[in-house]
Amino acid sequence: MTMNNQGRPTRPEQTADVLPQTHTGNRALQIEEPLIFEVGDFRGTGVDFPEAEGVPSRLGDFAADDAPALPGLAEPEAMRHFVRLSQKNYAIDTGLFPLGSCTMKHNPRLNEKMARLPGFADVHPLQPQSTVQGAIDVIERVGDWLKELTGMPAVAMSPKAGAHGELCGMMAIKAALIARGEADTRTRVLAPDSAHGTNPATAAQCGFTVDGIPADKTGRVDLEAFKAKLGPDVAAIMVTNPNTCGLFERDIRQLADLVHEAGGYFYCDGANFNAIMAKARPGDLGVDAMHINLHKTFSTPHGGGGPGSGPTVLSDALAPYAPIPFVIHREGRFTLVEDKSDPAAKDSFGRMVAFHGQMGMFVRALTYMLSHGGDGLRQAAEDAVLNANYIQARLKTEMTPAFDGTCMHEALFDDRFLKDTGVGTLDFAKAMIDEGFHPMTMYFPLVVSGAMLIEPTETESKQSIDQFCDALLGLAREAKAGNAEKFKAAPVYAPRRRLDETAAARKPVLKWTAPVDASMAAE
Repeated sequence: MTMNNQGRPTRPEQTADVLPQTHTGNRALQIEEPLIFEVGDFRGTGVDFPEAEGVPSRLGDFAADDAPALPGLAEPEAMRHFVRLSQKNYAIDTGLFPLGSCTMKHNPRLNEKMARLPGFADVHPLQPQSTVQGAIDVIERVGDWLKELTGMPAVAMSPKAGAHGELCGMMAIKAALIARGEADTRTRVLAPDSAHGTNPATAAQCGFTVDGIPADKTGRVDLEAFKAKLGPDVAAIMVTNPNTCGLFERDIRQLADLVHEAGGYFYCDGANFNAIMAKARPGDLGVDAMHINLHKTFSTPHGGGGPGSGPTVLSDALAPYAPIPFVIHREGRFTLVEDKSDPAAKDSFGRMVAFHGQMGMFVRALTYMLSHGGDGLRQAAEDAVLNANYIQARLKTEMTPAFDGTCMHEALFDDRFLKDTGVGTLDFAKAMIDEGFHPMTMYFPLVVSGAMLIEPTETESKQSIDQFCDALLGLAREAKAGNAEKFKAAPVYAPRRRLDETAAARKPVLKWTAPVDASMAAE
C-alpha cells in the first residue's frame, strides 16, 4: 500500500501511538475512517448478477482478462465511507475560516435558491439568443452594478476567475499599446512587492518583463522607488488595493497620475474590493482596469477550480479593446456580439472563453446585490473592516501587528511575539487546529517575517470572533510560557497528526497502487 500512508500510518492498529487509546482508534462517535481500498475486500460487490449464459461478449479481444482492482463495497459501506469523509471536512458552514486574502465568508442560501431556478439553472449556452433575453438581462444588471460601484464605464463579464480577469485587463492594455504602435517599446510592467503574486505572473504571461517595487516601512508601495522605476518603456503598473498587507494604498491617486504621465496604464487588482465596496470608486482613483472576484466580494461559491467569475471593469481608454462576447442593445433586444467581424468589436482583442460567463455566478451575485442594496453593501464593507480591526486590537496585547495603525479587512501579524519561544508560525497555526479553528494564511505576504494574515469577514458575530481571539491569546501566552513541546506536537486531536508538508508538496503520492495479491488488500 503506497497511497496516503507515506510517513504516517493510516490503519487503526498502526496509529495506536498517535490516536486515542481506544480499542478501535475511534474517538467518541467519530469513526477512524480507513482508505476506501481498505474497506471491505476486492471480491465483494454491492450487486450480484448471475452469469449470462449463451450470450457472447461484444467486447471481443477488448475484454479484460482480470477483474479491476477496485474495492468491493455494498451500498451502506460506500455511503458511510463518504459521509464520514465529509464529517472530517472543515468549511465556512462549520466554523470561522480566518484565511487572509481569500474572504471565506458565509454565502446566503437565498443566492443558491435563486441560482437553482429552472429558468437559470437549465439555460444552455447554445440556445438562440431570443430565448435567453432574461438571462442576458441578468448579466447586464450585474455589469451595471459593477460599473456603478467602481465608477468605471465598461465591464467585461466573460472572465472565469480573478487571475483570468487579470489576464483580460492586461490583454486589453496590450491591445491598446499595439493600437498606439508602442507594443515593442513599452515592455516593462511594475509590480509592487505588496501586490498579489498572480500580478507578475499575468504580466509575464502577456509577454511583459516584470520589475518589482519594494514596500516602504508602512507596508505600502515605496513612492520614491516607484518614481525611480518610471520610464518610456513602462507599459503599466499592477497595484493591489487594499494590498496584501491589509492596508489601503494612500498614494494610489498619485501612483495613477504618475504612470499616466509616463504613458502607461494603471491595473488595479480588485481581489480585495470587498473592503472598499460602496466606499471608494476605483474609477475616481485613476484605475484603467480592475478585476472583481464575485466569489469574494459578492458571496458566490469560492475556490475548488470553479465555476468562477472574475469580471473586469475598464476605463474609457481600454473599453474598445474588451474581449468578445459582449452585450449590446440592438433593435430593442439584447444582442451578444460574438465575432470580430461585427463593427462593434473591431478593436476587441478577441475571445478568451467559449461562452459569456457563468450564469449561476451572475444570478448569485445579483441576488446578493439586490438583497443588500447600495447601503447594505457599504455596511458589509464597513463591518469587514471593523471586524478585522477588532481582532487586531484584541490580539495586539499578546501578538505583534506587522504595521502600526488601523488595518482594512485583514489583520496582519508577524512572528516577533514568538521570538526565543522555540515556537514558529507553522507550530502556532497547527496548534489552532486543536483549538477548533482553521489556521490563518501563513507566511504571506512575503514582505513580512513569519506572516499571519487574518480575515474575519463581515459575516462573523462578535461572539465567534471573541472565541477565536480567546483561543489565539491563550496560545500566545502558552508559547511565551515555554510550552514549546505542545506546539511542536500539534495537532494532537485532529484526525491526522502533522504531516511532512515539504514531502507532501514535492513528492505527492496521488495514485493508489494495488498490492501484488489484490485479495490481501484488506489484510
